[in-house]
Amino acid sequence: MTEITLYTTRWCPYCAAAKRLLTQKGASFTEIDIEAKPEKRAEMIEKAGGRTTVPQIFINGRHIGGSDDLHALDHTGQLDPLLQG
Repeated sequence: MTEITLYTTRWCPYCAAAKRLLTQKGASFTEIDIEAKPEKRAEMIEKAGGRTTVPQIFINGRHIGGSDDLHALDHTGQLDPLLQG
């Protein structure tokens, strides 16, 4: 099973776009709201190689990047194979 983790905030439109795409693909994911759990912000930054923006997306432990990166993978046909494990 594919493990997908998104670090997000509730008000972020890019987070909503990433979640919408993954939901359309039928993918389940774990969402970590870094405002509700501020201690997770440092974890996100470390795992994302210093990136501080949201969303930060990980598929099977691989850092994908943000919403634009996720959509670019979808546009080039590389997202579906990642989602299938």
